[in-house]
Amino acid sequence: MSDNQSRLDLFIDRMVSQRACLDFAIDQTADQTGPVFELGLGNGRTYHHMMQRILGREIYVFERAVASHPDSTPSDDQLILGDVRETLPASVERFGATASLIHADLGGHNREKNDVFARFVSPLIEPLLAPGGLMVSSDRMYFEGLSELPLPEGAVEGRCFIYRR
Repeated sequence: MSDNQSRLDLFIDRMVSQRACLDFAIDQTADQTGPVFELGLGNGRTYHHMMQRILGREIYVFERAVASHPDSTPSDDQLILGDVRETLPASVERFGATASLIHADLGGHNREKNDVFARFVSPLIEPLLAPGGLMVSSDRMYFEGLSELPLPEGAVEGRCFIYRR
């Protein structure tokens, strides 16, 4: 990532990478039946993308407060409201290690804060992923038992990360 890239260029790199990584992960986990977790709904673009491409798997969204586009808002029974520091541990009890795909775009604009949060939340996410499941993140994560995968074609290094159990 170049220091002379505009914020628009960085945003475009992130969006292109996010789509390439999500499409790769959706394809790679298509034969799995476990639920999909979207950590952070935002305006719902990636949730909407997954809803259009994932068939036969429940998609649960973890969010503090819903502020998404109406077309990109999950039903109440697919929504897990609250702080992920509390809802992820509770979800381990509810779901166990069954998630076929987890996508997280939880960070903000401060890279140092994002890294601190990623280090904190990684051990809360890891126990939810099923064997063979994939984790896609906009930030580098810190997992004990997951392996980082090479990025698919079209993704920009450092803008998205993929991990497999």
